[in-house]
Formats: sequence, C-alpha cells, structure tokens
Amino acid sequence: MQAYCVKCRGKKEIEDGQEVSMKGKGGKERRAIKGRCPVCGTTMFRILPSA
Repeated sequence: MQAYCVKCRGKKEIEDGQEVSMKGKGGKERRAIKGRCPVCGTTMFRILPSA
C-alpha cells in the first residue's frame, strides 16, 4: 500500500506496515495503516476507507 511521505515529499510504498485502529467521530473506530518510509525511515500513516 502506498502513502505520502512528508519528508521525501512523495508517495512511497509502506514498509513494515501494520493495521491499527484509532478513534473517529461519534465514538466509531477508524482503521489505518502505520509503517516506515523505505527511503528515509520516517513514520508513514494512511487512513483506510470504511468498508
């Protein structure tokens, strides 16, 4: 899965991605993927669509 790296300023493939849950509006839980950028090692985060 790809996400935007703020440090590299571009879309990269997430390395070591893990699905996490976070709080959303109205007490709902939102799914997201958290991982590292393969180039610079910065933490990358992408919110997944609700399905």
